[in-house]
Amino acid sequence: MLHQCPMICVYCGSRPGHGPDFMASAEETGRAIAARGWGLVYGAGDNGLMGAVARAALTAGAPVMGFIPRRLVAMEVAKRDLTATVITETMHERKKLMLENADAVLALPGGAGTLDELVEMLTWRQLGITDKPVVLLDLDGYWRPFEALIRHFTEQGFAGPSLQGDLVLEPTPDAALDRLARALGV
Repeated sequence: MLHQCPMICVYCGSRPGHGPDFMASAEETGRAIAARGWGLVYGAGDNGLMGAVARAALTAGAPVMGFIPRRLVAMEVAKRDLTATVITETMHERKKLMLENADAVLALPGGAGTLDELVEMLTWRQLGITDKPVVLLDLDGYWRPFEALIRHFTEQGFAGPSLQGDLVLEPTPDAALDRLARALGV
C-alpha cells in the first residue's frame, strides 16, 4: 500500500440516486474519512456518489486512490485530481487492486456495480481470501432487501450463518466508520 493511514475502500453508485440524502451522505462519508486521518480507495469516477465521496475526501485533505478500467475512463468521466490513479485493463483487476490497497470496505447505496463489488467481497470473506471488515451504510433502509436475501440464502441452505454475520449494516456514515475503526483497532 502507498499510505500509512488506514485506507477505506468505498463501493457506491456512479449515479446520484433519487433524493438529496444519497449525495449528502456520500459527501459526509468523504469528510468523515478525512477527519479520522484515513484515506479513500474507490473506483476513480467523478459522477454520482463516487464523485461526491472523492471530492469531499480530497477537499478535507484525505489521500484518495482511484482504480478504473481503461474503457470506463471516458464513460465514467474519471476524476483527474486524485492522489493516485491506476488504470486497469479489466473490471476484475480493478476490484482486486481496490481491495488489495484497502484495509476495510464500506458500501454506500449503488446499483449493479456496487452489488457486484459487495457480493464478491463477501464471497472472498467466505472463502478465506480476505478477512478485511465490511460495513454497509444502510441509509433509510437501503440495504434491508439485500439483508433479507442473504437471510434467505442461509435459510434455504445455500450459505452458512457466517455470511449473515459478515453483513454489518449501520445507519449513518459516522456509525459505519466507528464500526470499521473498532474492527481495525484504530
